Amino acid sequence: MIGWTDHLIVAPVLLPLIAAAVTLVLNERRRLLKRVIALATTLALLAISIMLLRGAASAGFAGEPATTAYPIGAWPAPFGIVLVIDWLSALMLVLTSVLGLTTLIYSLARWDRAGPRFHALFLLQLMGLNGAFLTGDLFNLFVFFEVLLAASFGLLLHGSGKVRVKAGLHYVAINIAASLLFLIGTALIYGVTGTLNMADLAVRIPAVEGTDLAILQSGMAILGIAFLLKAGMWPLGFWLPRTYAAAAPPVAALFAILSKVGVYAVLRVYLLLFGGDVGWSANFGEEWLLFGGIATMTFGTIGVLAVRTLSRVAGYSLMISSGTLIATIGAGEGAVIGGALFYLVSSTLGITAFYLLIELVERREKGPGTLPITEPVFDDEYTGALLEDDANEVGIVIPATIAILGVGFIFCTVLIAGLPPLSGFISKFAIIDGLLGLEERIAAPVWWLIGLLIASGLATLIATTRAGIDLLWAPSDKPQPVLRVAEAVPVGILLAIGLGLMVFAGPTMRYMERTGMSLQDRQGYVTAVLATPQAEERTRVR
Repeated sequence: MIGWTDHLIVAPVLLPLIAAAVTLVLNERRRLLKRVIALATTLALLAISIMLLRGAASAGFAGEPATTAYPIGAWPAPFGIVLVIDWLSALMLVLTSVLGLTTLIYSLARWDRAGPRFHALFLLQLMGLNGAFLTGDLFNLFVFFEVLLAASFGLLLHGSGKVRVKAGLHYVAINIAASLLFLIGTALIYGVTGTLNMADLAVRIPAVEGTDLAILQSGMAILGIAFLLKAGMWPLGFWLPRTYAAAAPPVAALFAILSKVGVYAVLRVYLLLFGGDVGWSANFGEEWLLFGGIATMTFGTIGVLAVRTLSRVAGYSLMISSGTLIATIGAGEGAVIGGALFYLVSSTLGITAFYLLIELVERREKGPGTLPITEPVFDDEYTGALLEDDANEVGIVIPATIAILGVGFIFCTVLIAGLPPLSGFISKFAIIDGLLGLEERIAAPVWWLIGLLIASGLATLIATTRAGIDLLWAPSDKPQPVLRVAEAVPVGILLAIGLGLMVFAGPTMRYMERTGMSLQDRQGYVTAVLATPQAEERTRVR
């Protein structure tokens, strides 16, 4: 008998979808009601995601199956749509909810008034993220990717301005190309296997041979390009720093997790379909991931040192983060994957906080009473925050504001650069320790990866310190910037979580290691999803 808690798996998709629909039908000037709906929804998503994570962790540590499948409409897999919650998807749901809540709180200070339909787009973005992490088949992964694309395009244009429109057009063109590759890859895979359910694919792929095998490998390669483009791998991710720099601060902060969706897809599909006893797939794509990740880290390290704006530094830091994860996936499994997941959470939290902090730090240079919103580009745009309105807005100048921002800036720098004693250092140390434990598999590229892990942190430290001296610690006659509570609290929450990851590094690392082990448990995933007599019989035959 199914209890009510079993239906929580579908809530992270349904709840933001319904809330977004409600905010769309409300008049744009009913801003307070929209804020209440959006804030209540994100709080509920955070509570639900924590419950799902606790459920998966409790079952896993108790020796019970930690993977749970939820068939939509009671249609069994692989024929119906199925949502799957396990160690990894629960972790990504919690991370998405934390980022969603903090960026939403920050936007309530004034950014949600910069353009129309912000809350609807924001909630649809959360729906797409949650759906991508929960779905159990490739086609619905494509569907949720498209929801992400549509919502992120609207959020990128939020606040208007020709710079954002130009960046948005580049962004949507590149991602439409990625979507086309996604469709071609899934079509080739379906033509050979007759299914797109990932658990069913794991069962059928080992039996593919002959000319069908070449078609399947081509489809997987095309699909991998689409994933890596979304993950921001060089040279596919050349657009990322410029595009994110054009977005509004809370939007760019939420976008920090978008590249991790591509990394998640690579982790899920690569380890599920190509791991274990699939003989033909030995080393299939590992070299591309390793060398592509190293190239991305190199490009990001050079970019961090070359740029002069903090928003670009954050963008290239995000590329370094994606490159580290991609290269680590290609370099090894086991303890390496556990350290990579720790790094994924730590770096995403740090870069999100950094994007929020950038606008507060640069506000001193721009002067008080300025809201970076330009004249609307489209005639139907309503903005509740015009320049003349913001000039009369009353803010509170907190004593020693520069000192507060300086401490937060240093904290972000240490977290992103991976310096001790924060979680960024712990996660990098775990990755390096796992790489050194590969024994005979340690080759020259692995040593390059270890060197880049250290060099990229040093480059980030140099770039951020240089910017901090110019913006915060150099003598200036300019007045202290206005710092609102709604802007300071989200940054404090993110940095406090980063500090918590350091304090509770032991339990956190145990969870990450178990998550890495679960990703290699193909049989456990297949059994949990294909819970039908026909599927079980097919699995026994294999």
